Amino acid sequence: MPNWELKNCCDYDQKVFIACVAAFTVLILLLWRTFLLTPFKLITVFLHEASHAIACKLTCGQVEGIQVHANEGGVTQTRGGIYWVILPAGYLGSSFWGMALILASTNLLTARIAAGCFIVALIIVLFIAKNWTLRGLCIGFIVFIAVIWVLQEKTTVRILRYVILFIGVMNSLFSVYDIYDDLISRRVNSSDAEKFAEVCPCCNGIGWGVIWGMISFAFLCGSLYLGLVILS
Repeated sequence: MPNWELKNCCDYDQKVFIACVAAFTVLILLLWRTFLLTPFKLITVFLHEASHAIACKLTCGQVEGIQVHANEGGVTQTRGGIYWVILPAGYLGSSFWGMALILASTNLLTARIAAGCFIVALIIVLFIAKNWTLRGLCIGFIVFIAVIWVLQEKTTVRILRYVILFIGVMNSLFSVYDIYDDLISRRVNSSDAEKFAEVCPCCNGIGWGVIWGMISFAFLCGSLYLGLVILS
């Protein structure tokens, strides 16, 4: 039975999980404004735009193209679908994928599945990408994940779980920061939240940004709690 109350926490695996999340968080904050994190920031932007695309397809719309720019911006061109579902899917979707990757890292089998799904998603997007930044990002991460996977299976360098965990933590932190930076600290008239406020005017753009930020932070906290439950 799952140990939902986390009684007798924490054993060795749980301590390693907590230590890795803490270490990755500190490392990410220290390197936040360096070029070393740029590829991982862009992969978060990719997941943001891919979430828009998934929401569009799930609501019977058409995805006409996806772009990710070197300045950490992105655009998903859609036609049809349910607009009020597609708009929040970017920020909330990237937060959800961060949580999913963190949870996947708790087990080698699920880490392999996550890595495989990640590679398949990158290959699919490679063919609908509309600019070379996204194409290069897809190719780079396909090669990167493939190399890590080969090392995991063929050598004693078994770091696949930790790479998936790092990407998950990076994605979760950047999603929360991105919501604060784009939707709360500065008001951008073209932002997803401002557009959503036109559809659902019960809150303005900043209000929806706060709500989405709280949901994203809840995803992050939930991933840590559920990770400890899985490892208990």
